[in-house]
Amino acid sequence: MKRLVLLLAGLAVAATANAENWGQWRGPSFNGSTTEKDLPSEWSKTENIAWTADMPGPAASTPVVWGDRVYISTTDSAARSLLAVCIDRRSGKVLWQHKVAEGMNRDEKSNFASPSPVTDGTRVFFFYGSGQLAAFDSATGKQIWTRNIQKDHGDFAFQWTFSTSPVLYDGKLYLQVLQRNVPVGGRGFKDKPNESYLLALNPADGQQLWRVVRPSEAVAESLEAFNTPMPFDHNGRKELLIAGGDCLTGHDLATGKELWRWGTWNPNKIGHWRLVPSPVAGDGIILACAPKGDPIYAVKAGANGTLKQDDIAWMSEKQSKLSSDVPTPLFYDGDFFVLSDVRRGLSRVEPKTGKIKWSIDTPGRKKYEASPTGADGKIYLMNFAGEVTIVDPNKGEVLRTIPMGEEGDDLTRSSIVAAQGQLFIRTNKRLYCIGKKEPVVSAVTR
Repeated sequence: MKRLVLLLAGLAVAATANAENWGQWRGPSFNGSTTEKDLPSEWSKTENIAWTADMPGPAASTPVVWGDRVYISTTDSAARSLLAVCIDRRSGKVLWQHKVAEGMNRDEKSNFASPSPVTDGTRVFFFYGSGQLAAFDSATGKQIWTRNIQKDHGDFAFQWTFSTSPVLYDGKLYLQVLQRNVPVGGRGFKDKPNESYLLALNPADGQQLWRVVRPSEAVAESLEAFNTPMPFDHNGRKELLIAGGDCLTGHDLATGKELWRWGTWNPNKIGHWRLVPSPVAGDGIILACAPKGDPIYAVKAGANGTLKQDDIAWMSEKQSKLSSDVPTPLFYDGDFFVLSDVRRGLSRVEPKTGKIKWSIDTPGRKKYEASPTGADGKIYLMNFAGEVTIVDPNKGEVLRTIPMGEEGDDLTRSSIVAAQGQLFIRTNKRLYCIGKKEPVVSAVTR
């Protein structure tokens, strides 16, 4: 029996030797990609499913995975509250669950559970569009600390429901609030300007390490950003990339000080250009997606101060498929993959030149707003109806489309996660773990 247990344990270790965790919204490299291999490529809602967990309400948050734990933010439609949930990756059993806040949404197009959690395997952090931020022990679920960003720094001045995912990097927890400078819908300061700002918190106790104001010359709704800051390491210089307010900036991780700035994609100061895609970097290039079907801009990494035109590597042509209003582009296999929700296409792009290697139409009638995932030589997409599309990144061919949503499903926006040899797909009503169901190896040695 002892030898059998050791053999099973050895097989389990071998099976996960190349497995990666997915601890943040855009994965281990902050670009939507992972080195995961041997992922499932064929399944249905009943075949090749390790387990399924019912969700108490819809949410756009992406699950995060660390070892044998899956963490997910969700709404509870019946109780109209916000939940933090931990699920056993091997069995699908809920290990712990906490109600973090009351309230569910402010408009019909989104809810407060759009931000994704983040974990380092020791602690897990949940943030919600209501401003509530809570830290839990990742194993026991014991709450470590909690605070509300709106109570600390004032009501969020956004026309729609605010969403940004927290980022854990280099020993700090980062959060951004890029908002209007005047009240909107009765929200925001009425006696002074609202400031857009970056926050760095101590993950251990939630104490504020620094708060830095991020100025912008944008106006009205164009000041609003619903994206996530992205850490970036270029030639040994670590920084935080921020896109919003009609410009792109890089910030020092230790102090929040602005290192460089490029702008603008909005020289005419159009007032309704809120920003949704996050910045993404690869091969010495940083991408910023202008909204509403406008171009993508590629900025050369490593600059300082106010950038000039020479610091722009390229920009896409107007009215081309190379545009994104909502999805954040993917960097995978040495190239960018740009998913256009407004032009209904997916394109593979050479980072330094902007050359389009291939471009295809996305299948189906529904929009694709979930950001693409790259893993195991495949690109994974999901549309509003919960239909998953798998694309060959080399040939630019659709390999298959698999319906995972329920009849009448809409506004499915969660990105697909690849971790620990499995795929995790969150629809409006369920969380699917795709792949082989792993046996639980007993520690008994008698």
